[in-house]
Amino acid sequence: MIKKVLFMALALAAFLPALAQEPGQEQQERRYTMYGVMFYNLENLFDTINNNGNYDKEFSPLGARQWNGTKYWQKQHNMAYAISQMQVNGSPAEGPVIIGVSEIENITVLQDLVRQPEIKDRRYQIVHHDSPDRRGVDVGLLYNPRFFKVLNVTNQRINNYLPDYPEFRSRDQLCVTGMLAGEKVSVIVNHWPSRLGGEEASSYLREAAGRMARATIDSLLLDDPNQGIIFMGDLNDDPQNRSCSEALGAKKEIKDCIEPGSCFNPWWNILNKGIGTLGYKGNWNLFDQIIFTNYFLKNYDSKDKPTLTFSRAEVLNRKFLRGDEGDRQGYPLRTYSSGIFTNGYSDHFPTMIYLVKEIK
Repeated sequence: MIKKVLFMALALAAFLPALAQEPGQEQQERRYTMYGVMFYNLENLFDTINNNGNYDKEFSPLGARQWNGTKYWQKQHNMAYAISQMQVNGSPAEGPVIIGVSEIENITVLQDLVRQPEIKDRRYQIVHHDSPDRRGVDVGLLYNPRFFKVLNVTNQRINNYLPDYPEFRSRDQLCVTGMLAGEKVSVIVNHWPSRLGGEEASSYLREAAGRMARATIDSLLLDDPNQGIIFMGDLNDDPQNRSCSEALGAKKEIKDCIEPGSCFNPWWNILNKGIGTLGYKGNWNLFDQIIFTNYFLKNYDSKDKPTLTFSRAEVLNRKFLRGDEGDRQGYPLRTYSSGIFTNGYSDHFPTMIYLVKEIK
C-alpha cells in the first residue's frame, strides 16, 4: 500500500509542471531559422574593356569616367563590403541566401565580385544571361548553394509584349527555379525600362514588362501550383504605378491576397512612410522591389501550408551607404557625382525580405 501511494505521488509531481505551463509556452519554445532574399542595383558595374561601342567607352581608361583598374577594383571591394554587411540571423557568415542584381555588364564582373575577400567564404554561385540591352547591362542572380539548389533557368524578352516596337532592346527577364530550404521556389529577376523621355510617356514600356512578369508567374503556377514565387528588380516605377499595381497586379494589403497566385507588395506601405531606395531633394522613390505570391503569407488558405513564411521587408539604407554632405545628404552614396569619382557604392539602396522556417 505504501509503495502504491508513493508511486501515485511521484506521478502527480511529474504531471503538475505540465499543468502549470503558461498558454502558448510550447509554441514560444519552437525554434526558427531566417532566410534573407535581397535585391541590389550595383550601378554600372562595368569592366574596363570597351567592347560595346560608345556607351562602353565611357567605362574604359580612355573614356569620360577614366574607368581604370584601380577604380574597378575599388568598386568591387565596395559592393562586396556592402553585401557582407547585410547579415541574417545575427551572423557575418550568414548573409542573404539569394541576391538578385542589376546593372552588371557580364558574368566576369560577377565572378570577380563573389571572389572578393569580404564575401568569398559564403561561396556564392552565379546565374547570368546576356541581354540585348543597348547599354550592355544585364541582370543576374547570386545564391548560396548550402540553402538554394538550382533546378531550371529560363529567360524572357520584353519584345514579345511590344508587338509595335520589335526593335526595342532592354534587359531580359531571368527566372531561376530551385529548392530553398527544401521548398520549391522560383525567383524572377528584372530591370524594367527606364523613365527616359518622361514617366508618363514611357509608362507603356514598364506596363508591358509588368504583363510579361504576370504571364511568367501564371505559367509557373500552371506548371506547379505548389511553389512559391518571388519577383524582384529595379522596376523604375513605384508600387502604386500602373506597371506594378495593375499589369503585375501586386496588392498593397495582405488581406487582399486571397486568390491563388495573388502577389503581395510590402513596399507600398514602406514608401508611404517616406522610406525609399533612391531620391533627390526630398522626393523618394522605391523602384527596388521584392514582390511575392501568397504562398509565403500566414493567411495562405491551403491544407499544404508552406513552412517558409514572410516575416518582414527592409530597405537596407545603412549609414555607410548614405551621402553625408551637400544636396545628396542622406541619399545613396553613388560611384560618381557630377562626373567626379566619389568612391561610393550605388545610386540605389538594396532591399531585402526575410523568410522564416521552423526548425524541426
